[in-house]
Amino acid sequence: MAENSNENAAGTQNPAFDIIRLYVKDLSLETPNTPNVFQKEWKPETKLDLDVKHNVIDEAHHVYEVVLRITATVSISGETAFLAEVNQAGIFHIENFPEQQVDHMLNAFIPNILFPYARELVSDLSNRASFPPLNLAPINFEAVYAQRMQQQAQAAAQPQSENK
Repeated sequence: MAENSNENAAGTQNPAFDIIRLYVKDLSLETPNTPNVFQKEWKPETKLDLDVKHNVIDEAHHVYEVVLRITATVSISGETAFLAEVNQAGIFHIENFPEQQVDHMLNAFIPNILFPYARELVSDLSNRASFPPLNLAPINFEAVYAQRMQQQAQAAAQPQSENK
């Protein structure tokens, strides 16, 4: 048997998952209303936007890039105190999994790996801008993925039920 082979004794391919690299793809912080915002009582309103993007880097070797984008906008009395955007990314090897499982890994499993890194960066950015650290609550990407799959299934079933 060849070294580093994913083939088992029965001749079938074993699934393989590897984290090749984790990195910050993009990072930004805006504080458009400083220093005036520092004069206001700190009762922040936080808006959080999340997005997951992925693309194939090397199809022959089953290598993907996944990017988790988090945009946190914190406002006080209707004025933006700060806006932090973090694109936390990683390169992953995913091989010999069923297609639906690869989709799940790219959109739920891997974002769960990336989120703690992005969360730390958002907190650090807010602190460096002289605001209290913004500690984001954990996000269950598994539940987000399941909800999206359910919505897609309902949307796909709807035209069929309308034709009856």
